[in-house]
Amino acid sequence: MSIPQDLWQGEYDRLFIGGRWVRPSSDRRIQVISPSSEDIIASVPEAVEADIDAAITRAREAFDHGPWPRLSLEERLAVVRRFSAGIEERVEDIAKLVTAEMGCPITLSRSYQATLPRLMTDTFIESAQRYPWVDTRTSDTGNALVTREPVGVVAAIIPWNAPLLTSILKVVPALIAGCTVVLKPTPETPLDAYLLADQLQRAGLPEGVLSVVPAQREVSEYLVRHPGIDKVSFTGSTAAGRRIAAICGEEIRRCTLELGGKSAALLLEDADFDAAIAAIRAVSLRNSGQVCSNKTRIVVARPRLAELNERLVQMIESMPVGDPFDAATEIGPLANRNQRERVERYIAEGKNSGATLLIGGDRPSGLDRGFYISPTVFTDVDPNSRIAQEEIFGPVLTVHAFDTEEEAVAIANNSDYGLSGSVFAGEPERALGVARRIRTGTVEVNGSPGGFAAPIGGFKRSGIGRESGMEGFDAYVEVKSYGLPREVFDRLR
Repeated sequence: MSIPQDLWQGEYDRLFIGGRWVRPSSDRRIQVISPSSEDIIASVPEAVEADIDAAITRAREAFDHGPWPRLSLEERLAVVRRFSAGIEERVEDIAKLVTAEMGCPITLSRSYQATLPRLMTDTFIESAQRYPWVDTRTSDTGNALVTREPVGVVAAIIPWNAPLLTSILKVVPALIAGCTVVLKPTPETPLDAYLLADQLQRAGLPEGVLSVVPAQREVSEYLVRHPGIDKVSFTGSTAAGRRIAAICGEEIRRCTLELGGKSAALLLEDADFDAAIAAIRAVSLRNSGQVCSNKTRIVVARPRLAELNERLVQMIESMPVGDPFDAATEIGPLANRNQRERVERYIAEGKNSGATLLIGGDRPSGLDRGFYISPTVFTDVDPNSRIAQEEIFGPVLTVHAFDTEEEAVAIANNSDYGLSGSVFAGEPERALGVARRIRTGTVEVNGSPGGFAAPIGGFKRSGIGRESGMEGFDAYVEVKSYGLPREVFDRLR
């Protein structure tokens, strides 16, 4: 296997603080481990409290006194357009970089990890031009100018599974709104955040507006608690989100949380199984199962259970597991050793729970190095069991049979999570009717995605707030009202 080492320097010696590459405050390092070889492929400085202080000081100064929040919307969009053009030119670099960092199969990286960030950026640019930044309202009780103004200094904390895409989901709308941002990438995948900083600097982002501070959990909490932060935007586990919500609650600090999922795909008795299996292949085992919106509970009409089980085994057998830099690979390694051990514990739990193991349940043969696990399917699964209730975040699916439509909806809703889901039926209108009864933030009807113009986010313990679409700007603005004399109001209308 050949790691494309030309994409990084091996050892970075600087942090990106307030738009400048500066020496860190300590000699602590973060080692980046290849999930496929277990080798150290790079290292970056580990940000400590003093680096967080410096980043927030620069962000605070840039927000309170700098030009960025005071530029026109079109002037800010011009910078973001140049950034979009820059990352479009580096799709292959981004794909290889994320594959090296976290093991996403390279074919998927070229689309999901590298192309989608640019498409998301462009959708935000288009949506910003339709967002109601300024509105006028009149009634018998008064005349108002209503504005949406930048919330301030944003702490953006991202996970390792789709690092650049998640960074874009937070950084771009925050910048367009006029905020300044301190981006905290996870220790497993800091390298793509360096690329993002470099591209925004090249695009002309003013100094102070962005910092990138790779850090461990303790320093991350310091960032969340820092009095200079106005808003926290976090994507990650529900456990970590609960802690962040508690801190923000103490400080009356705004927060957006995009957390875990245990989403269900409902296959009604007249579902097109060719379409359903194709969708399950794409969005249930995507990124080796490491996507929070993956549909990992497959809920099927009982008369078609045997057919589904057979089709799932055939599907798994046709999905190559191996080197993530091989274009044929569909299942790569898990992102790190801890994640593989976590998934293996859940597989052991499934084997002991009375469920039937259809396929997988072990480490693939011939892959002695790397954090690999065989894609696994359990059937005859109790909907209340741990493997059906808890987010595994690996290539593990559970199958559940239902007898009535009401039972199918009940199984889908039998979860602490409510992030995503899908419904397959012969008649799209019937599928939509069932989808309306599922308590999740997104439901795909017959495998149709909503796209980046639509908001994403979860019900219940899947989070607070929405990202993407025009709603994605709501997280980064404060709504402000001005009462106006009639003559001023009439001139503004």
